[in-house]
Amino acid sequence: MAYQPEASGMTILVKGKNVEIVPALREYAQRKVGKLSRYFDTHDAVRAEVVVGTFRGQYQAEVTLQLGGRFLRGAGKGPDALAAVDEASERAERQFLRFKSRLEPARSQGGGPATVRVPAPERSEERDETSGDEPRVVRTKRFAFKPMSVDEAILQMELLGHDFFVFVNESTDEVNVLYRRRDGNYGLIEPGE
Repeated sequence: MAYQPEASGMTILVKGKNVEIVPALREYAQRKVGKLSRYFDTHDAVRAEVVVGTFRGQYQAEVTLQLGGRFLRGAGKGPDALAAVDEASERAERQFLRFKSRLEPARSQGGGPATVRVPAPERSEERDETSGDEPRVVRTKRFAFKPMSVDEAILQMELLGHDFFVFVNESTDEVNVLYRRRDGNYGLIEPGE
């Protein structure tokens, strides 16, 4: 069941991974993540997903915000599900505030506060597959590619907290792979002849 905070275009979905999501946990997660809606205009379509699970006896939570074609993620751990949700939502908020100035700020006509301009949401599919004892592909993700510049791909990779990012380069219309090098710089893989 998706939840929308009052006067907000944000939709919040709470899921459990090997954990039953009781109504009190669902409401807590929705309320906590719903507070992030204060950063967006009421007409912005923002989708949030909260996944709560356990790993090695500890609760884990992951908050993913989809701002049109951009994704922002915060993860947290804790002795209980509420503490994990707290940490994950706080990390997502810090991540947003850190990159806010680079997320296409726009000013309203009256010179009001900057808001995030959000394009139409893109679809993504995720599927888990399991079988056998040998190393195998255990997860497949499909994303609609939006052509972007290398700088925008770097921003998206940083927002996701990943070490690589696959994208369509808007200047060449080819699939490129951006990756973080051990020295802290970035590398770019382009198709060759």
